[in-house]
Amino acid sequence: LYCGLITETEAYCGPRDLANHASRGRTARTEIMFGQPGRAYIYLIYGMYHCFNIVTEPEHYPAAVLLRGVTAYAPIPAGQSINLTTLTPLPITAANGPGKLCRQFHLDRSLNGQPLTTASGLWVLPRQQPPRRIKKLPRVGIDYAGAYRDKPWRYVAEW
Repeated sequence: LYCGLITETEAYCGPRDLANHASRGRTARTEIMFGQPGRAYIYLIYGMYHCFNIVTEPEHYPAAVLLRGVTAYAPIPAGQSINLTTLTPLPITAANGPGKLCRQFHLDRSLNGQPLTTASGLWVLPRQQPPRRIKKLPRVGIDYAGAYRDKPWRYVAEW
């Protein structure tokens, strides 16, 4: 079992957001974004890195949140309960970027479309304490996105 604290995300908001894969319409690749919220949208970039997103909006409205950074923790033995206060953090670079995050947590396209539930083995838990601060910044690597390029839809949590 792998566990981590989400520290950085980016939002992709609907069909008008030119950085959103779904801005070009419904395709085999983006079909999951038009489906039920609470499912994994995982795709491959540059032919070698996976990116993990969570579909966020009601069916037929394509929006998702990309996980860009996670403070990763050492694997938890099967049957042990999750207690963030007693876990061992891994080096900061273990999951600081969408590709590294997917490698660290063994996320790939085989999980695309999976619901985020304990039954699927892929889920998100709420944090007991809110972060000290959340920075809002422009998203990364989307110079082609026109008016959506500079939207402050990247969020970095400071704990």
